[in-house]
Amino acid sequence: MFIDTHVHLNADQYDEDLTEVIERAIENKVTKMVVIGFDRKTIERAMALAETYDFIYAVVGWHPVDAVDCTDEDLNWIEELSAHPKVVGIGETGLDYYWDKSPKEVQQEVFRKQIRLAKRVNLPIIIHNRDATEDVMRILKEEDAKTTGGVMHCFGGSVETARESIKMNFMISLGGPVTFKNAKQPKKVAEMISLDHLMIETDAPYLAPHPYRGKRNEPAYVPLVAEEIARLKGISVEEVAEATTRNAEKFFKLS
Repeated sequence: MFIDTHVHLNADQYDEDLTEVIERAIENKVTKMVVIGFDRKTIERAMALAETYDFIYAVVGWHPVDAVDCTDEDLNWIEELSAHPKVVGIGETGLDYYWDKSPKEVQQEVFRKQIRLAKRVNLPIIIHNRDATEDVMRILKEEDAKTTGGVMHCFGGSVETARESIKMNFMISLGGPVTFKNAKQPKKVAEMISLDHLMIETDAPYLAPHPYRGKRNEPAYVPLVAEEIARLKGISVEEVAEATTRNAEKFFKLS
């Protein structure tokens, strides 16, 4: 059995066939899914999904690309929602220096505020990091994020950064890119990092794994991520499924 620890079933891309997407996930032994909200619309949809399906959980936060739109009112709302029994994390938050919609200093301020929020409500933080590793790691240390820990979502960094993250009480989550032929760093991380510190995800509808690369992703494809990790480690898919499921259930305190 598998758990998709980061999926956007709340995205517009599923408006036409959401029920079928969820059914396909279950058919492929994906027994639980963590839906990530990252702005007003997607948070509301994540909460609705979590309340509709007993095997779906929600994470609520504000995406760094849209940090410039985040108000104190939004953060207060997220903090209120965090008390909901189906909310299992804060995020996705972090830094994204690839897109330039939100200035770096605004992203950093909103990131810090969400780390502090996560510490107040005692929930783990789900980290989005694109082209910003040095600042992400620095801010996590400065804000003592180790106290709540979190997930390095769709990790694409080095083995050294993965190990540094683990020391700070963070899990390493691998997604579709680990299956790409040219993805040297994710493959190395899958090979070198202990199963005890790994989780799997799709980030669907984005980053579909091989052989679906470039198409719409969905949680039914998360076993393909597990298969590639198993191949790289020279172990069975069952071992990867068992370990990553156990890790996710313990980390997110899934009932």
